Amino acid sequence: MAFVNQNYCNLKESYLFSQIAHKVAEFTAAHPEKKIIKMGIGDVTLPLAPAVIEAMQKAVAEMGVKETFRGYGPEQGYDFLHQAIAKYYASFGVEVASDEIFISDGAKSDCGNMTDIFSNDNVILIPDPVYPVYLDTNVMCGRKIIYMQGKPENDFLPMPDDSVKADIIYLCSPNNPTGAVYTKEQLEKWVAYALKNDAVILYDAAYEAFVSDPSIPRSIFAVEGAKKCAIELCSLSKTAGFTGTRCGYTIVPHDLVRKTKDGQEMSLNKMWLRRQTTKFNGVPYIIQRGAEAVFSEEGQKQCREMLAFYKENARIMAEALTKKGIKFYGGTHSPYIWLECPNGMGSWEFFDYLLEKLAVVGTPGAGFGSMGEGYFRLTAFGSRENTIEAMERIEKGL
Repeated sequence: MAFVNQNYCNLKESYLFSQIAHKVAEFTAAHPEKKIIKMGIGDVTLPLAPAVIEAMQKAVAEMGVKETFRGYGPEQGYDFLHQAIAKYYASFGVEVASDEIFISDGAKSDCGNMTDIFSNDNVILIPDPVYPVYLDTNVMCGRKIIYMQGKPENDFLPMPDDSVKADIIYLCSPNNPTGAVYTKEQLEKWVAYALKNDAVILYDAAYEAFVSDPSIPRSIFAVEGAKKCAIELCSLSKTAGFTGTRCGYTIVPHDLVRKTKDGQEMSLNKMWLRRQTTKFNGVPYIIQRGAEAVFSEEGQKQCREMLAFYKENARIMAEALTKKGIKFYGGTHSPYIWLECPNGMGSWEFFDYLLEKLAVVGTPGAGFGSMGEGYFRLTAFGSRENTIEAMERIEKGL
C-alpha cells in the first residue's frame, strides 16, 4: 500500500486566499449587479514596464533564429541576470557574488522548496501573524513549530527571546501582512541570536523596493555577520509587477555552513545548488531577459514610477482611515495596510461586513495566525479609481 504524507492532515482544509475567493464567488453569483472592489490578495494591476516588454520581445525573436536559439539554461539562472542583481545590491551597499544568487520562478516557490535542505528535526520559529506559506510548508514536513507574537506593544515586530531556542527563523521585512519594517539595530539583534544558536534566518525581502528610508536595510546582508546565518529570498512580483510573469531570486552565501546530525560540515550554497539542479529546470530565457531589464537604468526608473503609484494608493488609504479614527500599521514602506477592526469586530466578521454591505474585499487578519484576530489587511495594488472608491465606501459605511 502507498501511504500518503500524514502531515497534510494537520493543514487547514483550504489555503487562506482560496477561502476568500470562494466567499467572493458566492457573493458575486448572488449579487451580479454589484461592483466588487478587491483589496485582498496582493496582486499587482499595472502592466509590465516598457523596458521589460522590449527585452522580452527581443528575446522571443532570438528564440526564432537558429544562431540565437537557446534550449536548456542553467538551473541557477543565466550569468547576465546574476550580474544585474549583484549590481543592484551594490547600489544600496551590499556585496553579493554571482554564484551566491539563484534565479527561481518566485520567492513563494523558494520559500517552500528551501525546506528540502534542512532536517525535519529542526525547530522552526515563525512570527504570528505570518504569511501562511511559512507555516504550511513546515507543517507538511512535520516539524516542531513555535511562534513569536507580533502585537501592538512591539509594533508587530517580534524580537529574539534568549529563553527560546530555534534552529530556523522566518523573518519578513517589510512585513506581509502587517507592513511593519525592522530597523538595522533590530536586525542586528536577530543576527546575533542566530549566530549564538547556530540557527539560520530565512529572510523574505520580497517588498524591499518599497523602502524609501536609507536607514532601513533593504537586505539582511547589510548587517555584519548575516552571511554566516541568513538566506535571503526576493521576488520581482511586487518590485516590477512579475506576478504573472514569475521570476524571483534567492541568495545563499558561501559563508553559510552548518552540520548534519552526525557532525559532517555542509555548505548550504552547494546543497541548494544540488537541490535546484536536481528538482528545477530553471526560469525561461525570455523571462530572465525581462528580469535583467528590470535592473537596467531605464527599467529601474520605470519600476520606481510603478511603485510610486502604489505608494500613493497606500497614502490615500491611510488618509481615509485616519479620518475615521481607525488605528492601522504599515502603508509607508509597504503596499499593505494592517488595520484594527472597528467596533470590536472579529476579522472574518469584518470581512463579511465589508463584502456584504460595501462590496469591498480585504483579508481577515485571523487568516495569518491567532495574533491577527481583530485585524484586517488591505492592499494598495488596485487602480487609483478603485482605491478612491473603496475608501469612500469605507468612510461612509463605517
